[in-house]
Amino acid sequence: MSRNKKTAAALLMVTILMIVIPVVALKGAAFGGSDDAGSVMAKEIAGVYEPWFAPVLETVIGGEVPGELESLLFCIQTGIGVGVIAFCMGRMVERKKWTDERGGRASIMNKELTDDRCRDHNFSHTG
Repeated sequence: MSRNKKTAAALLMVTILMIVIPVVALKGAAFGGSDDAGSVMAKEIAGVYEPWFAPVLETVIGGEVPGELESLLFCIQTGIGVGVIAFCMGRMVERKKWTDERGGRASIMNKELTDDRCRDHNFSHTG
């Protein structure tokens, strides 16, 4: 097994353990989000807690957001984030390939590249 495969397998095992250990070790524990935990802690400390504002979507629809809609919005947000990250990573990989093919750090503003393009298109380059 190659070194990369061993590293990937080890990281996968660590990830699985990070998910499984808390669930197994803390049976019956209430796993909740940080949104509600902050308001509960503020009530414990100050005694009285009143939120400064209500969520925009809850205000618009006049009630609490259904769980299905909340999950849908979260999934859409996740998909957009993954798309942006994948685009940026792909862009970096292609830039590295393009730079390696040119034999070093290439830039569109580089005079050699500009001269090559001008020559290819029969344009004159001054500068």
